[in-house]
Parts: sequence; C-alpha cells; structure tokens
Amino acid sequence: MARTAPRLPPDREQVLKTLHQRCPACGGRLRYRYDNRHTVTTLTGLVRLHLQIRRCESPACVRHHQPYRPEAEGAIVLPQHEFGLDVIALIGALRYREHRSVPEIHRGLRERGVVIAERTVTHLLDRYDELVATTLADNDRLRSTLARQGRVILALDGLQPDVGHEVLWVLRDCLSGEVLLARSLLSATSADLTVLLREVAASSGVPIVGVISDGQRSVRLAVEQALPGVPHQLCQFHHLREAALPIFEADRHAKKELKKQVRGVRPIERAVEGRDDPEAEAVRGYCAAVRSALTDDGRPPLAASGLKLQDRLEQVAASLDRVAEKGG
Repeated sequence: MARTAPRLPPDREQVLKTLHQRCPACGGRLRYRYDNRHTVTTLTGLVRLHLQIRRCESPACVRHHQPYRPEAEGAIVLPQHEFGLDVIALIGALRYREHRSVPEIHRGLRERGVVIAERTVTHLLDRYDELVATTLADNDRLRSTLARQGRVILALDGLQPDVGHEVLWVLRDCLSGEVLLARSLLSATSADLTVLLREVAASSGVPIVGVISDGQRSVRLAVEQALPGVPHQLCQFHHLREAALPIFEADRHAKKELKKQVRGVRPIERAVEGRDDPEAEAVRGYCAAVRSALTDDGRPPLAASGLKLQDRLEQVAASLDRVAEKGG
C-alpha cells in the first residue's frame, strides 16, 4: 500500500564506510565510486544512512563492477527495508514472549513514536520468523552438539499469541537446550505435527529417546506415528497443573463461600463516616483489613487463595474477640 502522507525528515545522519579496501575475490583495490542514502526508521527515531559504495575495477575479477557496500549496514537494517532490525526484534519479542496480537503490537509501537502501519507489522513479523529460521539452519553445529551427547530428549510445544492466527511450534532438545526446529502452522493436526517430528528425527543424526509435551491429543497421535516405541511423557508443569485442578476448584469454591460471610463492610464504614474518635478509627481499621484480605489472592495450589483468605479472616475475628474480652 502506498503512503498517504510524507515521512518526516530524519533527525540525524550516519556515515558508513567499508572496512576493507581490497577486493575479497582478487585482492585488488576497491575504488570509492558513489554514495547511496537510505532512510531507516528505528526505535530511537529516523536515521539517514550515508553509504560509501566501492567497486573492483579489475576486468579479470569475478566481482568486476559489483558494488561493495559497508558491512555495518547489515547490522542496522535488512536490504531494501525501511525499518531497522531493532524494530523487527521488538515485534518478535512482543509477539512470542509477551503473546501480544498484531493490533496490540501496532499500538505499542505507535506509543513509542514509531510511525508504522498495522499491515507492515505483519510483514515484519514474517521477516522475524525468517531470521529465526535462518539461525536454526546451522545443521553442522547442531549435529556436532547432538553427536557429543549421543541422544535427544525432545520437547514439543505450540504457541498461539491469539485465536485465529498461526501457531508457532517449537521442537527443542532438553539436554542441550538447543532449538531443533521452529515453524508456524495454520493448523495443529496430527498429520502436520508428524511431518515436523520426522524432519527433526532425520536431521538430528542421533536417536530420539524420549518426548515431552503437554499431552494434547494431536501431539500424542503424531508422536505415535512418527516415533513409534519412543516413550512420551507429560510435561511436569502440565502434570502438576492437572493434578492440582481439583484442589484449585475446591479452594475457589471455599473462597466464594467465605466472601459471602463478610459482605456488608461498606454499610459499617458509612456508619462511622465523619467521626474521628478512637472507636471509629478502630472500625475503619478492621474494615480495611477485611477489604485487604478479600483482594489479596494467592498462587494456587501451593499458596491457595481460599486458605489464605480464611487465615486472615480468622486473625481479624480473633482480634475482635480479644477486644470484646477487654470490654472495648
């Protein structure tokens, strides 16, 4: 889509020169021939890159008259792109680490002062996926790492930032921590996952001795088809979460019943409004303690919020009983 408004002028200029003065093919001198200017949008604002282009003038060289661009350009922006690598990296981090949708990413970039269209966010997210896939394509390094340990324990999981979008499937070796394959799929059928598992099994060069996943049905079927006989274990995190589900439900029900017994705090607070005597201050303090107990949630199942609420309410009730015994 064409621009509907002109881009603001860059607020700074950066001159980039080549690090080498000799041709990498023939060793001859690279002559400085012309300049290129490239405006790039970064997280810190617009920058105009002033590129000094050199060429080899030797007729016998295989790189005769081919432009030699400054090496530092590749650390700032991709070829023929107007948004810097820092913008692409932030988009990828917001998508896969913070699970934000494309509209949320677009809004976050606009809040940081980056002028960008929502459709461009989608395009740059594709560039991010391609860059990640490129870093994972070093099969020689992975094979060397896996060969030293002699086996692979495969972890498989899918990440879907929001409903209706592609799912990023990541296959990782638990022993080395290396990501063996990362690919976005429109669906999560057993047939699609079987292809991924077979691809990893063929490229790893060592046997896969175990698989860990969240136990999704399509994953179980894919492991059975692609890796017959390989033990498949439920992830410890998902296992504990499933085991704690009955406890969580019981605790949530108990908390709801406890809240019913302490309703009516607001009328008590209104009854002492405008008073500054010690009794009114004590009443307001107890009401604040009850409100704080109601809003202070725990982290089930190890810190159940219902049990935490019961403990704090019991402390408030015990304090009131002690006041009554003193005749206050």
